[in-house]
Amino acid sequence: MSSPPSPLIDNYLREVGFWHVATIGRGYKLDPKLISALIERWRPETHIFHLPCGECTITLENVNLQLGLPVDGYAVTVSVQSGDWGVVYYELLGAILDNINEGQIEMGWLRDIFPEPDDDSTELDRIRYG
Repeated sequence: MSSPPSPLIDNYLREVGFWHVATIGRGYKLDPKLISALIERWRPETHIFHLPCGECTITLENVNLQLGLPVDGYAVTVSVQSGDWGVVYYELLGAILDNINEGQIEMGWLRDIFPEPDDDSTELDRIRYG
């Protein structure tokens, strides 16, 4: 999200424990060179950064300490197996993705389908946006 979450969905994000995720990166400038260096040193087969001084990985404790995200408690989502993903999308989002690729959803499609809520938005629209 490029701007802070709308006050209209703030309570919903807090209720599901996802408010911290929506506020990650506020006030921080990304350093493209640092990101590129880390990408070059990441090994997807081991999920470890290989650095000149040794190996490094990101743990749940790091996530908790650095981002303030809870790492225990209820899961935000559950695993879904379906023969008809259109039905799953419609039940959860009220819309069906044009190009369905199992459980994957393109972020651009979400932005297009769910504009930021305003004062006229229904409670269901606000929940789906959050």
